[in-house]
Amino acid sequence: MFSHITQNWRGRPLVSHETIVNLIANTTTRKGLKISAKLDTGESPLEVTVSDAEMAAIRLTRDDFHGDWNYSLNPRPWTYYRPTNFRTAPQVLRPRRLGLAAAIGS
Repeated sequence: MFSHITQNWRGRPLVSHETIVNLIANTTTRKGLKISAKLDTGESPLEVTVSDAEMAAIRLTRDDFHGDWNYSLNPRPWTYYRPTNFRTAPQVLRPRRLGLAAAIGS
């Protein structure tokens, strides 16, 4: 997905959030993948710290080639977080707010 987005905005000045969102939203692939995007104007907490225990719980698989840059994040086993009610699931399981939200559409 990101390779198609960057090809779409290649050579264009990214002068505003609106420009970036529009370039992302107008990205398609030859096979018909369409990407939608909107600017997330919500506030995100600053200086979020991640504990050593939280870092150790991340299932990270490093690639043989530059593993510091190239890695895969693997899902936790289902038994790790099996809440009985998803609405009251711990905050850790909910997606964090990012400055720019992009979603894959069909």
